[in-house]
Order: sequence, then C-alpha cells, then structure tokens
Amino acid sequence: MYHRLPPPIRDAAATVQGWRLRSWRFGPETDRLVAEALERDRWGPAQWDTWRAERVAQLLHRAATRVPYYRALWAERRRRGDRASWDVLEHWPVLSKDALRATPEAFVADDADRRRLFRVHTSGTSGTPLTLWRPRESGRAWYALMEARMRAWHGVSRHEPWAVLGGQVVVAPDARRPPFWVWNAAGHQLYLSANHVSAAHAPAYREALAARRVTHLVTYASSAAALGAAFTAAGLAAPGLRVIFTNAEPVSPDQRATIARGLGAPVRETYGMVETVAGASECEHGRLHLWPDVGLVELLDDTGRQAVHSGQVGQVVATGLLNPDMPLIRYAVGDRMRLAAAGAACACGRSLPVIDAIEGRTNDLLRAPDGRLVFWLNPVFYGLPLREAQIVQETLTELRVRFVPSDGYTEGTLDEVRGRLRDRMGDVEVRFEQVDSIPRGPNGKFRAVECRVQATPTAA
Repeated sequence: MYHRLPPPIRDAAATVQGWRLRSWRFGPETDRLVAEALERDRWGPAQWDTWRAERVAQLLHRAATRVPYYRALWAERRRRGDRASWDVLEHWPVLSKDALRATPEAFVADDADRRRLFRVHTSGTSGTPLTLWRPRESGRAWYALMEARMRAWHGVSRHEPWAVLGGQVVVAPDARRPPFWVWNAAGHQLYLSANHVSAAHAPAYREALAARRVTHLVTYASSAAALGAAFTAAGLAAPGLRVIFTNAEPVSPDQRATIARGLGAPVRETYGMVETVAGASECEHGRLHLWPDVGLVELLDDTGRQAVHSGQVGQVVATGLLNPDMPLIRYAVGDRMRLAAAGAACACGRSLPVIDAIEGRTNDLLRAPDGRLVFWLNPVFYGLPLREAQIVQETLTELRVRFVPSDGYTEGTLDEVRGRLRDRMGDVEVRFEQVDSIPRGPNGKFRAVECRVQATPTAA
C-alpha cells in the first residue's frame, strides 16, 4: 500500500514516523547532555576512572540482583561454592550473542517499567537476529552523544536539513523515475534510497540534495562510494555537503577517495551498534576516538580470558553503561579492535582513547538483475524465528539463503524471507538451505551477505 501512495502522502507517512522517533531520541535534556559530553572530551584518565567506577558498581549490583539471567547465574555459582564477588567486573563471564539471542527477555530487569521500554530488532553485521529493549532515557543519552561527537565536532546540527542514504525500502524497487527518496519534515531528514543509485539517476539525487539544502549525509561507506562514483560518471558538480558520516562498515582508502571526488566533502567514520555498549567517531584530524561514557571496553585474546597487550588486536568485550534496564555485562560484540598506546595524543586536543584499527564490520552488496546495487540486506531477517541466516548471490537472478531455524519457525517464515528479498531485488529465484550452523571465517564471524557475481552492473 505504501508504494502505491503518491509522493506527498509518502512524505507525510515518513514525517509521522519521524515525529515518533524524534520524541524518543531527543528531549528537553538533550542540549545539556550534549554540553556535558563535550566537556568530558577533555577529561584526564583519573576523572574517567572515578566517573565510570561509580556507574559500573551500580550496574553490576543491579544486574546481579534484578536481572533474571544474571541472578540465576550468580545463584548457580553460589550453589557450587563459588564465593567470587560480583562487584569485580573480571569475575563475570563473557556474554555471547548466542546467550542473549536465546533468552533476550531474561536480560530485562524485573523492576523495569515495560511500558517505557522501546523494543529494537537488529541482526548486526553477523546476520544473527537480536531483540533488545531500552528505556527512553538510554536512547536519549546515546543520541546526545551522537549529536556531540558526530555532528558538533564537525559543525553541523540535527536542526539542519540532513540526508540518509540507506537500505530502507522507501520507494518501490522497480521505480524508474524520481523521487527515489522521502522527506521526513519532523526530523529535517531526506531519506535517499541506496538501491536506486546509478549514473542515470545521479542528477535527480543531486537536485534533491540541493533543493533541501542538505548539509550532511549519514550513510554506509559502500553506499556513499556508489553515489560518489555515480556523480563522477555523470560529470556532476559536488552537491554542497559539508561532511559525510559513515557507519556500519569500515571505510577503505579507495572509498574515501571516491566519495570525496564525487561528493566533495570529507568522510568521517563512526562506530557503534544497536546494543549501545561501545561507540566511537572520527575527529577532524582523521583519528577514531572511543567513547568511554558508552561502555567499558576490554580487548581480550581469542580465548576470551586474557587482555591483549598494548598495540595488539583483540576481540571487543564491552560492558554497557547507558541501559540499566537491560544491562549487558562483558558482552562480546563480535568485532576486533586495536587501540593506540595509552596516552597517545591526537592533534584535535581531545583526550578520548584513539582506535588504530577495527576489524569485522564488512558486508557485501548484491546486484539486482536490472543492474542496481542493493545494500544492507540484514533487515530481511528482522523479527523472524531464525537463529542465523546468510544470503549468497550465485548469479544475477539467483540467491541462496542458508539458515538455522529457531523456535516458532514454519514454512511461512521462508515465504516471508522470499518476499522481502524480492521487494529489494526484483524478480529473483530464492533457494533455501537449512544448516546446523553457518561456517565462520578466520575472525570467528560469517558474512551475512556474500556476492559471487563478478560482472560489473550496467547503469539502471
């Protein structure tokens, strides 16, 4: 029904949803939270240690006494004669995504007001569906940090017109004429379809950005690179953006060059996840800074027992500090990271820790039969009873979906997946392969989307 609506009505629908999201993400306290975050940017290690120690202590006590999963864990340890104190973070086991996925409601504090919790579905870059809950205060704290360390660092604001180039199906996949976007007036947001980017459509994208006087773009690196390449191929002038923020996947040097050449704005990488247990953003000097107020990050070796030495890559294990109603303690994010040496200074003058490298956030794109590049297929699995899932593109018209079912799975689940894929890809054949588990790569993860089509797509 949505895709049959005329563009002004689609814009109205997007605005209604935008108003709802704005009320959850921002409030009268937002400006104060932003100012406090910017002040913390210059704190020294002693200030951070004091600030976080109090919050971690409160979080551990609440988790051990109020959260069913952790309360049962500590009760079992006590029955076995284990007298380790739950006040010491290192005494807690590493939490896997499998454990969180199996019983997500067991991680919600039993005294939390369920009416005030916002439910979030995510599959992340590993293709593993998760369900999470967070109170409004936690969401607003996270978005205030994004406002401070993403936008404010680079001189833009959420009050200015901005754009998202993302994977939501905002226009019909078979659309051949603009608009390839919707306008969310409540959020000052132009949502551009990443699945219609081509040299042929580039002039329409540029006109939309210029007409709304968009100052900044939030996007996947691969989507921005595709748009930059399309602008260059079409011989278009840069659209007047001041900065481009990338998320969900790392930015390669080639992508940075392609984006800057076509879109004429600096690229600033961000790092985070829906679980909101870790976050980072790139400063004006090109260094990625960790956000200590989101979570306490440990880098552990492959056994998950020992911290890695300074300068080594380790798996990211984080204890979130923003969500006391669904606390995640020593949560294995699934990424790998290397921090700069302790005390390493950045030319920006901020004292936040510097990240030298992040591994594990790569994701393929697919090629539609008509030549479109289709990004971010993970939402195809959102909310469905699948423990793991992976999309493999064999040819332009053939997809293979490997999956591991979970409770509630029926044949109708596969029909839903097939329909969602065709909504994004067009007329393709979808084959399903049920497996016990999906093979992992050397980093312990599997790619949620894998494209084996080598031919360069033609312009749509």
